[in-house]
Amino acid sequence: MNKSHLKYTSIDEYHHCFDADIQQKLKQLRMAIQEAAPKAIEGISYGMPAFKMKKPLAYYAVNKHHIGFYPTPSPILQFAKQLTAYKTSKGAVQFPLDQPLPLPLIIEMVRYRAKEIL
Repeated sequence: MNKSHLKYTSIDEYHHCFDADIQQKLKQLRMAIQEAAPKAIEGISYGMPAFKMKKPLAYYAVNKHHIGFYPTPSPILQFAKQLTAYKTSKGAVQFPLDQPLPLPLIIEMVRYRAKEIL
C-alpha cells in the first residue's frame, strides 16, 4: 500500500492511489484541515499532502496501519492530553486506519497551528 516512491503532483492524485475506504478518510482529513484553515494553500511537500500559511501548517501520509498526521510539534504538545489514545512523536500523530478519525480534535489542532502562524 505504501506508494511513497511515486511523485505526486496534487493531493487528488495522492488520494487516488489508495483504496476507497482510505480515500474516504483522507477526504475527511483534508476537509477538516480546510475547515480549520480556509486560507491554507494546498500542495505536495516531501511526497505527501501539505497545507501551508506562510509556514507549514500540517501534512499527512498513509502508512501501512495508520495515517500519519504532522501538524508540527507545538499542537502535539498543546493537545497532548487529548492525544493519549494515539501514538505520538515530537511532530506526528498516528491515527489507526481501523478507527474513525478524531475530526473535531484535528480541527482544533489545525486552528491552533494557524493562529500560531498568524
